[in-house]
Amino acid sequence: MRAALFLVALAALALAPIAAPWLQFVLTLAVAKGFAALGVAVLLRGGLISIGHAMFYAVSAYAIAFLARAGLNEFVVLLVLGTLASAVTGLIVGAFLVRYRAIFFAMLNLAMSMVLYALLSKLYGITGGTDGLRLAVPRFFGMTLDKASFDTALYYAGLVLMLGVGYGVQRYLASPLGHALAAVHTNELRLEYLGVPVRIVLLIAYTVSAALAGIGGAIAAMAIGHILPEFAFWTASGHLVLVAVLGGIGGVAGPFIGSLFLEVLHTLAVGVTDAWNLIIGVALIGVIFFLPSGLYGLLRRRSGEPA
Repeated sequence: MRAALFLVALAALALAPIAAPWLQFVLTLAVAKGFAALGVAVLLRGGLISIGHAMFYAVSAYAIAFLARAGLNEFVVLLVLGTLASAVTGLIVGAFLVRYRAIFFAMLNLAMSMVLYALLSKLYGITGGTDGLRLAVPRFFGMTLDKASFDTALYYAGLVLMLGVGYGVQRYLASPLGHALAAVHTNELRLEYLGVPVRIVLLIAYTVSAALAGIGGAIAAMAIGHILPEFAFWTASGHLVLVAVLGGIGGVAGPFIGSLFLEVLHTLAVGVTDAWNLIIGVALIGVIFFLPSGLYGLLRRRSGEPA
């Protein structure tokens, strides 16, 4: 049953842009934000809430813009180097932050992201300030495509990445490192007594989560073609936490489901009424109150599995 639902969902995502071309851009952004929300969900597995994770989303986006200006304008190269930039930044920032827990961890992440936002907004000579940076259409595996063709190729590449990276994250969470991360949330002291280096476990998780946000930031930057400091703003980080909780952290698919649901709902609500915030708010309240395990938990119960 679970495999059948997965195949149906995958087929629906693959065919959606053909049936409704306007959905392609919306779904591409949903997939991009799903990667970043998955990074937040990884940290939530360890009981850590990051309300500043959009900084890694922005680091990747600006990194590929700088690389494109330097002449590196190949999709794969930009994606890999943008993700690497976020991972390295996560490793450096995480070495300091993994010493903290609870509200201190959350607020320090927020502070870091707002420092980055201020720098991106004020350094006009480097970042373009509030005007941001334009990103030209990259080559796709050596092919020069027009914007429409590249956007289509980017969407399907995003789906392939979602499957491949999602599988890799699932393997990571099922590994001893992943189990140790969950144990940090339940009983960190006992883990220390067993000789497990908790800070190393958390630093690895933090770096992985930053890399996931970097994948999302790179995809979003190439889809939009324009990078702004708002990529790092605190509301963007709050949105990622909301998406992770909405989708559910019980499985890798959860953040992607939450992101797809929220982006499509937002697009439809905006097209129907000016009071779209009210529609989204009511929908979110309903999910949070009646689906504590998120949308992924609901799907698991429907398929006969425990949420």
